[in-house]
This record gives sequence, structure tokens and C-alpha cells, in this order.
Amino acid sequence: MTAETHSTGPHTDAQRDARELLIGAVSIASLSGQEAEVAGFLRDWMEVHGFAAQVDGAGNAVGARGNGPFTVALLGHMDTVPGDIPVRVDGDGVLHGRGSVDAKGSLCTFMAAVAALPPQALEHVRFVVIGATEEEAPSSRGARHIREVLHPDAVLIGEPSGWEGLTLGYKGRLVAQVRAEKDNFHTAGEGSSAADDLTEAWFRVRAWAAESATGVGIFDSVQATIQSIGATGDGLTQRAEATFGLRLPPRLSPQDAEGQMQVLLRDLPSVSVAFVGHETAVRYPKDNALTRAMRVAIRAYGGTPVFKVKTGTSDMNVVAAHWPVPTLAYGPGDSALDHTPDERLDLAEYDRAVLILTDTLTRLAASVSQAVS
Repeated sequence: MTAETHSTGPHTDAQRDARELLIGAVSIASLSGQEAEVAGFLRDWMEVHGFAAQVDGAGNAVGARGNGPFTVALLGHMDTVPGDIPVRVDGDGVLHGRGSVDAKGSLCTFMAAVAALPPQALEHVRFVVIGATEEEAPSSRGARHIREVLHPDAVLIGEPSGWEGLTLGYKGRLVAQVRAEKDNFHTAGEGSSAADDLTEAWFRVRAWAAESATGVGIFDSVQATIQSIGATGDGLTQRAEATFGLRLPPRLSPQDAEGQMQVLLRDLPSVSVAFVGHETAVRYPKDNALTRAMRVAIRAYGGTPVFKVKTGTSDMNVVAAHWPVPTLAYGPGDSALDHTPDERLDLAEYDRAVLILTDTLTRLAASVSQAVS
């Protein structure tokens, strides 16, 4: 089996159909919490292509094919961050538009691949594709809903990895909302301002994060950034506020990070901290039936499988504890383009990802069939 290498139009009706699906989805604006229109579009496409499809109580677009007792969940998301990028396909066959990479490209890859599965792949396996809501929001509403109602035996998460990439893990997250408040005083006097105290809190958190990176790679260290900062006063009271974003390694839970930050800042009486956005890091093993099928399929299409871990978070973090089964993230595109004004996806790479995933799922179904026969 060899790969089709092309950068112009699709060669088959299935590829043309898959491209139309993606372009149609990207053309529908779907900020977090505003996914109803794209959910209906995706549901309708799945119904036409042999899925039992619905929009569920969380607004997710859900479609299922196959009748077997073994369930594969393909969890992508259909919401995007803000930013209006005019949707177009340029002369090189590259689709520009918000969500083309993060992550409608991955979700449409899932849908097109499951739609293309041969009948024998559907005899022993049930494939459930979920276009989740609010992945780009702290709520992760869609994933939190589906993790309670679905009990899969293997999971694919729809996030860009590049067509040769298999993502095995994501860092955790903790968001600290830091506030300093003090009585006003004359700046010629002794003492520190609320902004001074807030800055001291940040210096301590930054130093703690830097110390955690000693001798380890970025995935195994704490990353700290200031997401927002400001100070005000009314002549009587000074106030300073900031949001610190922490990316956490697998060895450090959000609860442990919270405790360590409280110790760091406990001698700053003007400073208070509230914590939100608790997500635990996750990293899956390289060798299981799902990764083996994916590696073979990537090689069959001329690629070299590359295992990856990511410093961001995804719905993998949300479902991991509820779905303790073989899991990886896959999807076409360069994740460095996520959330940027240059977000774009090469449609030839998308075509190849659909072929690879169709092959992967067919191989996985064959292994399930052999196990039960």
C-alpha cells in the first residue's frame, strides 16, 4: 500500500467529500458556547454518511457506526478561540481559517475516516465520533458530559499532531488569580505598594518554576506565565491583580502545586490567591493495540511514526481518569499555528490523515475480531 502524494485537487469522490466537510465546518463560526450551527451541520453530514447521529444534551455532535461490543471513542472539538480569519483555499491547496488546525481538521478527519470504514470493520467494533463543545473554555462542557455516558475501550483525541505524529500526553494546568490590597500611603514613605507585593509574588512563583526545570525537559518542568496584570487605587486603598498560568508536569498534581504556591506566598499578608482550572497531566504508554495499528498505517503511507507529548492541555486531560484505556491524540496540521492569525491546513495532509486513520481503524477492528473469534 502506498500513499497518494498530491497538492492539487482530491483524486476520489470520498476525498472531495471529506474536503467539502472540512471547508464547510471551518466556514461556520463556532466560538466556545456558540457551537449550535456547526453541531447541526456535522450531525446532518453524519446522518447522510451512515451514522446514527444526534446533538446531545451538552450540545455535542455525536455519531456512531458499527455494532460490536468493543467501542472506540473519537473525541474532537468543534469550538474555536476568537479571531476572524477569512476562509479560503489558496493556490497551493492550503485551507486558511479559524479552526482549520485547532481542531476541526482533526474532527473532520475522524468523521471522514469512520464514514469510509468497510463493512467488516463494523462487525465487532462500534465507532463513536464526538464533536465536543467548549474545549477552548475552562468548562470543557462537552467532554465532561460525554465521559459520564460513554465507556469506550480505546480513545482517539482530535488534536493536531501532524500526519506522522502520535501524541501520548499533555501537561496539566493550574490558574492562580492573585490579588494584593493595601491601605494607600505616600510613595515617599517607607513600605511597599500593592503592586510591589504582587510583583514579589510573581518573582517567587517564577523562581519556583525555574527551579523545577533543573535537569529535566520542558514536559517535566513547571511553566509559569502572567496572563493578565493591573493595578488601581482610589486614594484610600491600593489594589493589584494578576492571573498566573501554570503548566504542570505529570509528577505534580494541581492540588500539590496549589499547596506549594500557598507556602511560597504565606508571608505576604496583603496577597490572596484563588485557584481555578485544575487539570492533571497525563501521559500514556507507547505500546498497545491502538498505537501499533497507527504506527503500521503511518508506515504504509510512507511516513515515520513520531511520538510526541504536548505542553498544553486538551480534552485528553478531562477524560483520562474516567476512561483508563489505550489513548492517543491524532490529527493533521501544525499545532504551532493553533490560536494564531496564520492558522491554516494543507488539504493534501488532511487527505493523507484520513487515509491513515481509516487504515488504522480497519486494522484495529481486525485485531478485535481475531481476539473474539
